[in-house]
Amino acid sequence: MSTSVQGKNVLITGANRGIGRAILVEALSRRAAKVYAAVRNLESAAPLVAEFGNRVIPLVIDLEKPATISAAAHVANDVHIVINNAGVLRASNLLSPEAIESLEFEMKVNVYGLIHMAQDFAGVLKANGGGAFVQLNSVVSVKSFADVATYSASKAASYSITQALREVLSSQNTHVVSVHPGPILTDMAREAGFEEVAEPPSVVANAIFEALENGEFHVWPDSMAKQFGDQYATYANNVIEQGLTESSQ
Repeated sequence: MSTSVQGKNVLITGANRGIGRAILVEALSRRAAKVYAAVRNLESAAPLVAEFGNRVIPLVIDLEKPATISAAAHVANDVHIVINNAGVLRASNLLSPEAIESLEFEMKVNVYGLIHMAQDFAGVLKANGGGAFVQLNSVVSVKSFADVATYSASKAASYSITQALREVLSSQNTHVVSVHPGPILTDMAREAGFEEVAEPPSVVANAIFEALENGEFHVWPDSMAKQFGDQYATYANNVIEQGLTESSQ
């Protein structure tokens, strides 16, 4: 299933900075008709409107607040591609008292927020021909790192949900993509201490739209991610991706 962004309407969560902003810029450079810049605070999207004009439409989505997602789905009812980029990381030692609180926060945003996005936008995508739903996961979806163990757990869960969405949404002709970056130069990466090995957000943005064009499910955009993807490929191809093909025959 190939999906071109040209002439399409795109919605991106967390669009005001980091990977989200890079995705927005790439979508516009590939001639998207317009981009809904979904942010928690509308003022944070003002620089995007100043730079790109009326092709950028700010609206509020806070993944901790399901009502904002439902409201956004009513406003952006002409969207063809939804890219759920927003996420949170709260580094905690797994044995510290804060670990459970960190996991609860990360699960609420990274997993429950994803489910709410899918529930509210699936019908919109179906009404507009199917389109695509892209979820930003991580290399930690498939390999836990002790320093970010609770984040790893939340991203493993979001990856599991993304696999299920691929199957569920295939019947309405919606192309689902699971993106698994390694360290990317964002505020989150700086806070986690990955700045020295991080790559620019543009590599993720470009890889997303190439995957949409090529009909891919898994995306391993940067150097570290590609190493994970190469090792994971046999299982991913034979169990996760082939499994859907066999069940649909």
